[in-house]
Amino acid sequence: MNDAVARLNAALEGRYAIERELGEGGMATVYLARDKKHDRNVALKVLKPDVASEVGAERFMREIKLAARLTHPHILPLHDSGEADGFLYQVMPAMEGQSVRDRLDRERQLPVEEAVQIIREVADALDYAHQHDVVHRDIKPENILLHGGHALVADFGIGKLLSAAADPNNATITRPGVTVGTPMYMSPEQAAGDERLDGRSDLYSLGCVFYEMLVGNPPFTGPTPQVILARRLTQTPPEVTETRESVSVHVSRVVRRLLATTPADRFATGSKVVEALTKGAEEPTIDRPAEKSIAVLPFANMSTDPENEFFSDGITEEIINALVQVDGLHVASRTSSFYFKGKTLEMRDIAERLQVTTVLEGSVRRAGNRVRITAQLIDVAKDEHIWSERYDREIEDIFAIQDEIARAIADRLKVSLEGGADTPLVKPHTENLEAYQLYLKGRALLYKRGLAIPRGLECFKQALALDPDYALAHAGLADGNTTLGYYGFASGKETMPQAREAATKALELAPDLAEAHNAFAMVSLLDRDWQNAERAFHRALELNPQYVQARAWYGFFYLQFVAGRFEEGLAELRRCVEIDPLSSYNTAALGASLGRAGYHEEAIEQAVKATELDPDAFVSRWILQVVYGWASRYPEAEQAGEEALAISGRHLWAMATLAATYGNWGKPGKASAIYEELKARTGREYIQPSMLAIAALGAGLLDEAVALFSRAYEEREPLLTIVARHWPEFAPLREDPRGQEIIAKLEYP
Repeated sequence: MNDAVARLNAALEGRYAIERELGEGGMATVYLARDKKHDRNVALKVLKPDVASEVGAERFMREIKLAARLTHPHILPLHDSGEADGFLYQVMPAMEGQSVRDRLDRERQLPVEEAVQIIREVADALDYAHQHDVVHRDIKPENILLHGGHALVADFGIGKLLSAAADPNNATITRPGVTVGTPMYMSPEQAAGDERLDGRSDLYSLGCVFYEMLVGNPPFTGPTPQVILARRLTQTPPEVTETRESVSVHVSRVVRRLLATTPADRFATGSKVVEALTKGAEEPTIDRPAEKSIAVLPFANMSTDPENEFFSDGITEEIINALVQVDGLHVASRTSSFYFKGKTLEMRDIAERLQVTTVLEGSVRRAGNRVRITAQLIDVAKDEHIWSERYDREIEDIFAIQDEIARAIADRLKVSLEGGADTPLVKPHTENLEAYQLYLKGRALLYKRGLAIPRGLECFKQALALDPDYALAHAGLADGNTTLGYYGFASGKETMPQAREAATKALELAPDLAEAHNAFAMVSLLDRDWQNAERAFHRALELNPQYVQARAWYGFFYLQFVAGRFEEGLAELRRCVEIDPLSSYNTAALGASLGRAGYHEEAIEQAVKATELDPDAFVSRWILQVVYGWASRYPEAEQAGEEALAISGRHLWAMATLAATYGNWGKPGKASAIYEELKARTGREYIQPSMLAIAALGAGLLDEAVALFSRAYEEREPLLTIVARHWPEFAPLREDPRGQEIIAKLEYP
């Protein structure tokens, strides 16, 4: 026994007695020891002196304490931990089994059923750990033990603990500040040094282990860690089924999804992995795609005029709307289908993401009064075209072409048309083609939000000048005015009367138009007309159950305004994400709703996913800023806030939220600076009083905040209705008698 071991043994006298060394790694040495108190053998893992010095005893105990909370049948329990004469150690059961690494070294490949069982059990353990805010950071075959026919995950807490103390002789990443891990199993974000890792990083590593158990080697290998990581970012490993025919397609797809480079493309949680492997479904993301299902991808604009982009997008949207009416046909939502616009992906990958079996793609070429539309319907599983057509027509025939395409698809997919073969699927709401094109452009601009909103409003006004009875344009005008009001571009006193007038006119012209009912519901909601809001949302969803915008705001109605209906509202938001899984807006909205309810970790998970779906979207970045602040994770909230300011040109929402973050963080000086900047801007632009009130509260100016709160009420500011009742930033006002009086006037249901 060498001097260091003898010194350790002496320091542990009375508690543990070292019997022999079991193994040594770059970070620690493991000994078989005797627990004297309980008369049992244990594994004593001791950090090497240089690593222990780097980590520090206080940090070691803090991180190990978090890991010690984990109690799960597939997590190796932690018996004890501590410091003894400068040695940092942890004590675990002495396992008589072996690790997955031992099995792979001996057998190279594991039986498929056994590999699936191991991954299910490890995924279940990871899901439990992630729910308790513990990310492993070093999932690899060495850390998965096999005992009694089941898997046990070892070394929770070690990965994060040693993030700056890697050993260059252990083939790990050693740059300061980069999380330790084994390159062959490390996620791309972990390799990039992102310290804000979530559970999806562990799931990537689990995918690497799964791949190796089935194929016989990790998905990425190389002579150096740098080569391995470069290949991970630039190459795609062969499908498992290409190497091993006995592996089913659905298992191969689970592996591929786990190994997605972008975290948002992986399974969201370990429980989803367990579910996919348990069901054995053909598609592991959620459920098996409906047999009769379709995604309509954005038709490519082949015209020389870029303005025709709106026209080709509008054709796509009209076909989607037509197919939604076909009974028995599942149609991917507009936002999720448009997510793939401009992206180069294989058709099979798109179909998997959208949960469909067929895909329609096409192109539009417009020249003068002529239009050429080509369309192809593809059976993704068979990789073959099952229908294609080219239409060379006058532009006046555009609605008939759209209807013909929808009918041809229904015929090829053998689904029945409700109302009979003569009932049109595409029902023109105007005979004026120029008005129709202006409406399409207006809607596209509203989707962009921000400074595009006023431009969209102008398009609706021009469309109505051409056709005053165009109900869809009236609904668009109403939506544009409500959006302009609650986004803070104009006062509610200016926008809400115009919105109500337009929504009312849309309903008069088309009482069975879902867009008209939704527009009226939005106006009623933000104008505190609670009964009409609920009634109109309900009717809009009766007319079109797939109308995600209506469903999202219907969910907000229960979440933010109606007492005791939170779970119903949350269910509506979750349903929106199911219908439209690639919508950054819906995912962010779900995150905000979860955060408001105190489910901070899930809220952050959804908000991060939203920013990954659309990195340039201001609303998603702002909601990430908000939910970080609600979780008291102030450095992350500050960073997200700075990013939101950069994206939006210092939008007042991001500024006010940042002021609130600084106030809660104990930095009132920074909050005051933001408040003064916003006050100065009121001289040249409209600044929502409710947002200014939040900034004032961050600066500790309660009286000024109360005055601004009152002004927001008097001006009938739309945003006030949304945030006053539950948002944490307004807590000081809700606790003040003057604020309570104002909230009482809002007469929430």
